[in-house]
Amino acid sequence: MRSSYSEEDVILLLKDITGLVEPQPAKVREKLIQSGKHYSEMLPVEYVPTDQYMQVYHNALKHYAKPVANAVGMLADKIIENKGKKIVLVSLARAGIPIGILVKRYIKFKYGINVPHYSISIIRGRGIDDNAMKYLLEKYRPQQILFVDGWIGKGAILNELKKDISAYEGVSADIAVVADPANVTELCGTHEDILIPSSCLNSTVSGLISRTFLRDDIIGRDDFHGAVYYGELTDSDLSYDFIETIEKEFNMENTPDLEKRVESQGIDEVINIGKNFGIDDINLIKPGIGETTRVLLRRIPWKVLIDERYKGNPQLEHIVRLAEEKHTPVEYYPLTHYKCCGIIKKLADA
Repeated sequence: MRSSYSEEDVILLLKDITGLVEPQPAKVREKLIQSGKHYSEMLPVEYVPTDQYMQVYHNALKHYAKPVANAVGMLADKIIENKGKKIVLVSLARAGIPIGILVKRYIKFKYGINVPHYSISIIRGRGIDDNAMKYLLEKYRPQQILFVDGWIGKGAILNELKKDISAYEGVSADIAVVADPANVTELCGTHEDILIPSSCLNSTVSGLISRTFLRDDIIGRDDFHGAVYYGELTDSDLSYDFIETIEKEFNMENTPDLEKRVESQGIDEVINIGKNFGIDDINLIKPGIGETTRVLLRRIPWKVLIDERYKGNPQLEHIVRLAEEKHTPVEYYPLTHYKCCGIIKKLADA
């Protein structure tokens, strides 16, 4: 699979389906998804950010490069301590790819080890890419494989991974993430809901590839899951700008996150939000900075909740900007695990 990343940073175990799938506008996709069509059978039209939004992104990157670099370092240290030095990083496409590259580069920076890094697809409700897993298991021992993602919202992908991975003897369902506000994994850089600036953009910070795709007429029985390469966006590509800005802040000594950890799990808070707003389907509730951003970029948002304590906080400036651009109401609401939460419009309202 083509991307704007070097193969030294990541090998994408994906089928290049460029030109085979017509992306669909968010409103069309949303109605189809809520009518029962699986999200992986369609691709969204990539949101083109306004100049004002890009300014917000650059400010976010400038201000939050250091805390993200610290969390990447903490995560890499935990990986080496818990998993050893002969690991193979397997990032979950697409949000996991820049994080996998950063972890790989940090391990090289601090430990002098060049660990392999691949990226594969996992799709909620459809599972992990079996052909990609077979490819990896022909090359490496099951115990070497470690999955990497950007953040955990409420834990849906982690649950998918636990379910799927039981088919591969010896492969751990552990997932390494920079931020775990849901409080479901110890293999994280922080349990705080921190802004990871790569969550603010789509393909232009992810090697110019789309989110992953799975439909029988395009993806054959022996194929990897698919993705599109957006070569036409080359002039807007910030993938390495993001990586290198974080990398400049790498430090040999990382300080643990001192944010007071909430003992319950994020899913409990999501269920309560559903009750309070009359939402039966918790898949419409997307908690955390990364997931809220995705709702605003890719879905049809109904409402954004922001924790009252973070009103006016610069970490959420891009959320507020996007909400304004999408004419989405922002409500200040008490949250414990998360700083914000995006809620998708129900079909009847979409």
